[in-house]
Amino acid sequence: MSRALPLAGIRIVDMCNVVMGPYATQILAQYGADVVKVEPPEGDDARRTGALHEPNMASLFLGVNRGKRSVVLDLKSPHARSHLESLVRDADVLVHNIRPQKLNALGIDPESVMRTNPRIVYAMLTGFGQSGPYGGRPAYDDVIQGMSGLAELSARHCGGPPRYMPTIAADKTVGILAASAILAALMKQQREGVGSVVEIPMFESMVAYSLVEHMHGAHFHGGDGPMGYPRALAPWRKPFSTRDGYVCVMPYTDRHWQGLLNRLGSPELAADPRFCGIAQRSLHSDYVYRTLGSLLACHATNAILAILAELEIPATPVVRPEDLPHDPHLKAVGFFQHVQDAGMGAMCFPGVPLLFDGVRPQLAPPPRLGQHTREILGENAANSPACTAVSP
Repeated sequence: MSRALPLAGIRIVDMCNVVMGPYATQILAQYGADVVKVEPPEGDDARRTGALHEPNMASLFLGVNRGKRSVVLDLKSPHARSHLESLVRDADVLVHNIRPQKLNALGIDPESVMRTNPRIVYAMLTGFGQSGPYGGRPAYDDVIQGMSGLAELSARHCGGPPRYMPTIAADKTVGILAASAILAALMKQQREGVGSVVEIPMFESMVAYSLVEHMHGAHFHGGDGPMGYPRALAPWRKPFSTRDGYVCVMPYTDRHWQGLLNRLGSPELAADPRFCGIAQRSLHSDYVYRTLGSLLACHATNAILAILAELEIPATPVVRPEDLPHDPHLKAVGFFQHVQDAGMGAMCFPGVPLLFDGVRPQLAPPPRLGQHTREILGENAANSPACTAVSP
């Protein structure tokens, strides 16, 4: 199957740590690339973060490093850097999320790497664009959620203090964006035979992400209009209480709203101008959702879901993460994949969400620290001095 995947034959040198960069390179590995993860002797910090059954194989690491090969190189050593140079010479892409100043001091800056391999795609995931006053500052997900407006938007929505999203949204969003940017640069490489330097800054990426809808009125009036998309910020935009649980429901079209309000015995609301047309519903979002919530609270969950299904309005009861491995749709499409590992036993992973030619790529487990050091450096032995890497 790996030979049939779109990125088969592409070699990626992955110098990433924790989540943002590793998530990007895991996506590319799932698309068929040979991702060589270069780690320091102590390994990626994510190896020690989360639940674990084996040292250096914690759950966070398992989540973003599947399908890769691990090489340990102590890049403080000139000999180890020569091994890296050999890997770079034969690679299509080098990816890192290390502050550029640290790599520049080791001679792993874009100019030096592209002298070694003019065709390489040099992708750098940073906290901030290097040409601005924040360039070079460290950044993590929580900080970027705060700087990009997401934490304050949560306060507007909930009516409480600023809060983070309950997921590492910046790391994962920017990781997906980085995978997309690398693929674009690979297209240029394949078409023109030249390399690229691709800069993917977290701050700018998440400002672009958060303002897709929340730019709102600031698009106009010389940029001084109000920001914030009313529907997304309406406090009643949340799972609605029923008599015995909660439902998530999204009536969107005029047909949805008219049908639902009439079925719930409120024809006067169906005629209310605030419910007529998407522009008016958006303008009066809080009233619209608060009213809908009060109507749904009078009914049992299953009864409401039956009405919504009949009206073809998207809806669901609230689902716990623990229930997802047993979801009938996910089971039918074979989404979760089970891997038998020699050391950790039976393991379950969320699968690749995409299909290529109707087939879902199969997962390979994440590598042990330095598991492939000898194997990979042996592949590059003709261009490398005697091995000085740390062996697994």
